[in-house]
Amino acid sequence: MIFRKRQNEERYIVAGLGNPGKKYHYTRHNVGFLALDYIAERAGVRVSRSRFSALVGEGRIGGVAVTLMKPLTFMNLSGQAVAAAARYYGTAPAHIVVICDDATLPPGDIRIRDHGSSGGQKGLQSVEDMLESSEYIRIRIGIGRCAGQELSDYVLSMPASADREAITGRFPDVADALDMVINGNISEAQSHFNGAGTKQA
Repeated sequence: MIFRKRQNEERYIVAGLGNPGKKYHYTRHNVGFLALDYIAERAGVRVSRSRFSALVGEGRIGGVAVTLMKPLTFMNLSGQAVAAAARYYGTAPAHIVVICDDATLPPGDIRIRDHGSSGGQKGLQSVEDMLESSEYIRIRIGIGRCAGQELSDYVLSMPASADREAITGRFPDVADALDMVINGNISEAQSHFNGAGTKQA
C-alpha cells in the first residue's frame, strides 16, 4: 500500500475498534470505542463526522495533529476504514494507533506494541490486511476470558460490574499512554503502562 502524505505536518490516526449500534455499545468488544470516546472528550475533539465509513474528528493531542476515528464497518472489517483514512492523509502505519479489546489479557490490563501479529483479534487482522503491514501501533485493553464460553458470545456480552470498573478505570492510563506514543515515547509508555496498573516513577 502506498502512502503519499498530503500535508507537511505529521498526523496520527487513532482508531478505536468496536461494533456500531446500541445493542453493542457497552459490550466487551466495544472497549476500543469506549476508550476513544474518553480520549476524544479529554482532548476536546468531537468524533461525529461521517467519513471513510467511520465517525471521525480532528484535533490535537500533546500538540500533535490527530484524526480520531470509530470505524462503522463492524469489527472484522475495521481495516477498510483505517486504510481509507491512511490513504487520504498519507499516514504511514508507524503513525497509526489502534485501540481494541484483548480477551487474552485480564480485565483492565494494557499492552502496547508497535508491531506484531493480530493475536486472533479480527479487527487487528483486518487492519493488518488492509494496510498490508503489521508495523502499526496497537494499544490492547484486557477484557478477560470466561472458561467454557464461546469467544464470540463472550466478547459480545456485557462485562460484570467489577470487570467494567477494572476496564474503564484504565481509560485515563490509555489516554496518557497515547500522549506518550504520539510524541515518540512508546518505550516509556510501555514501561509505565503495560500490565495491570500505573507503575510508580
